[in-house]
Amino acid sequence: MDISQSQKDDVTIVALAGRFDAQSAGDVEDSLKSALEGGAKKILVDMGDVEYISSAGLRVLLSTAKKLAGSSGKLVLCGLKPYVREVFEVAGFTTIFMILPDVDEGLKAF
Repeated sequence: MDISQSQKDDVTIVALAGRFDAQSAGDVEDSLKSALEGGAKKILVDMGDVEYISSAGLRVLLSTAKKLAGSSGKLVLCGLKPYVREVFEVAGFTTIFMILPDVDEGLKAF
């Protein structure tokens, strides 16, 4: 999995590419944790290039969202491909996360 971080005003954008599974979940979790420790309160996760997500990936996102909510922050997801979105729907996560079509819409959500 490729993970990159960028900043747009006060929003930290974490772009993911590849398979978000048990093998890569730790790396994504470390990246998100680093953003939180750096003071990020607004995180946009760009999942436009994520081909697959497992329960391990869902757990990382849920854990990060909970940490942000505890500090008056916000996590927004964008760019989910149809298969990845289906996993979110089956897991009931579409009611937990704000999921938007692309980065531009995601940035507007803050």
